[in-house]
Amino acid sequence: MPIDGDTFITTEGFVFNVFGYEHPENRVFAFLKYIPAEFKTLFNIDFLERTWTYGTRQLIRAENLYSAQNYSTFLKVFKTNFPSFVYFCPFRGKEVISAALNSICKVFIPRECLRLIADLEVKDSLQQMTLDFINLVSRESDVSFDDFGIHGSVALGMHSDSSDIDVVVYGSRNFRKLEQAIERLVEAGKLSYCFSNRIDAARRFKGKYNGRTFMYNAIRKPEETHEKYGSCKYSPIMPIALTCIVKDDNEAMFRPAIYRIENCQPANSASRISEEKLPQFVVSMISCYRNVARQGDNIQINGTLEKVENLQTGGIHYQVVVGTGAREDEHVWPI
Repeated sequence: MPIDGDTFITTEGFVFNVFGYEHPENRVFAFLKYIPAEFKTLFNIDFLERTWTYGTRQLIRAENLYSAQNYSTFLKVFKTNFPSFVYFCPFRGKEVISAALNSICKVFIPRECLRLIADLEVKDSLQQMTLDFINLVSRESDVSFDDFGIHGSVALGMHSDSSDIDVVVYGSRNFRKLEQAIERLVEAGKLSYCFSNRIDAARRFKGKYNGRTFMYNAIRKPEETHEKYGSCKYSPIMPIALTCIVKDDNEAMFRPAIYRIENCQPANSASRISEEKLPQFVVSMISCYRNVARQGDNIQINGTLEKVENLQTGGIHYQVVVGTGAREDEHVWPI
């Protein structure tokens, strides 16, 4: 079963990134990354001017991958033209984008993609730079090369001279070691950070290596995956805006990003809730809000309060979900 961080191509030529670690039997939740150019007229959205080529097929990409409006458009287009990609989730009570496993013709696993490049007898300049970068941070962090992977256009073999180095590391402890190693390498002048907004500055996941942009993110190891699809029922209650303190950041680097929180305070009168409904977690479905805060940090949240019922134990808790696809203003801001 594909997991978060894996990329797959369907028989129609759509390229998806797998989302999360809980999936229905014979299906996988995913978000749409690249669209075959021949389907462009079906999607009433803004596209990047750049195109990509996979095999003989030209691919295009949405200008904003994570907007609620674009997700709604994707869902409508699939429902009308490719209904097999729409799945009604009974545990969330809504339709979501999901691919049947039998519609997948190729899966790209980051760890395996890195091995394939390492084994190439002849490598192009970006492939070699990617290996050099990973070897550098592997040595500095004392994280095994085997715990690294690559995704993005380099992994799919459709990169260009302007492509980024898109790295993943498996495991939360390895991620923290890598994070610290990159900070040391920046201080030594071997790397530099590259921030374009306050979220980039909080995450510190993006930088420059020999003039090339790199990014790094985390994927759970199998022993770090605890929940199974169908074990919980999720019921949205209301939009909510809060300030709170991060109590635990051990799962903040993954997707979805999970922050255990405490000391919640309503940010407006409409967000006042009873003591019993105070959320214990913030769960961000939006990738850019991974690792934006650490234990002890204050954060501002705008999302949807959700009731979570464990269908096996009957236990109930509450959480705030950011990135429900219902509104554009959902976010996690470090204060």
